[in-house]
Amino acid sequence: MTSTISNLGPDRVSLGVTPTLWWNDDFPLIDIGIPFEQCVSEMALAGFQGCSIGHKYPTDPAVLKKALDLRDLRVSEPWVSTYFTIGEEERTVENFKRQLEFLEEVGGGDIVVAEFGLSSHLQPIPVFKHRPEFTEGQWKLLADGLNKIGELAAEKGMRLCYHHHMGTGVQTAEDVDTLMAGTNPEHVHLLLDTGHLRFAGDDPLTTAKKHKQRIKHVHLKNVRQPVVDKVRSNRLSFQEGILEGVFTVPGDPEGAIDFKPILSTLEEAGYEGWLVVEAEQHPATAHPLTYAKMARRYLTEVLGW
Repeated sequence: MTSTISNLGPDRVSLGVTPTLWWNDDFPLIDIGIPFEQCVSEMALAGFQGCSIGHKYPTDPAVLKKALDLRDLRVSEPWVSTYFTIGEEERTVENFKRQLEFLEEVGGGDIVVAEFGLSSHLQPIPVFKHRPEFTEGQWKLLADGLNKIGELAAEKGMRLCYHHHMGTGVQTAEDVDTLMAGTNPEHVHLLLDTGHLRFAGDDPLTTAKKHKQRIKHVHLKNVRQPVVDKVRSNRLSFQEGILEGVFTVPGDPEGAIDFKPILSTLEEAGYEGWLVVEAEQHPATAHPLTYAKMARRYLTEVLGW
């Protein structure tokens, strides 16, 4: 097959998938009992090279590494929630250090963070209405904190990648602009999540073009636009949006996002790193392996491998 995006080959990027196709890590009741071993086996069967870490994964790094090595999988990223805007710097930094140590032991280079101080996304309230909007002082606390832990990551040869997220103070494209302007580009990189930006009402392609040199990690997530509109008009919570099916994978004909120009923008910027498929769906209504294979098939068509 001829590659349509020739410079995002396996020498430049790795393809990963998150366990949120198999269960939900924010809302553990969105689950049909799929165990860790089945999840990672199906990731490998679908043709992915790595995965993020979910709450059902072994907490012993040696046990986790053995299980992933058996399936020729690598860790794409662990997740760390930060709480700088509510004055919890010490607790945040200590937890971040623990995750750096864990990542060193299992192998990996990117560590993903998002500021959950004042976040509304885990609460049963309208996600659009109640997202926090940071004061100037809170933006400074966040930027200073990210610069600090970003330097800690760099000292370990790792990259801190910031994940903008629905229901948080860094939700919109404008928020991403503010964060990028206030942080050190050497130590704070951007995780572009296509689905969260589209859900927020912004064009992920515009953000990709604007910050293409800061993007070091990508979550390829699709959205069903009619559900996005329903979440906004009916004042639904983030969890209700997930249960309604707001997210899906690249390659789903119900999805609203055209990924090809986004990937072309990354190609032009010389992107190297992880492209990670993500879609928080209920496994009872969206068969995980079916959707994982759907996304991988789409990426084969677009990337040529």
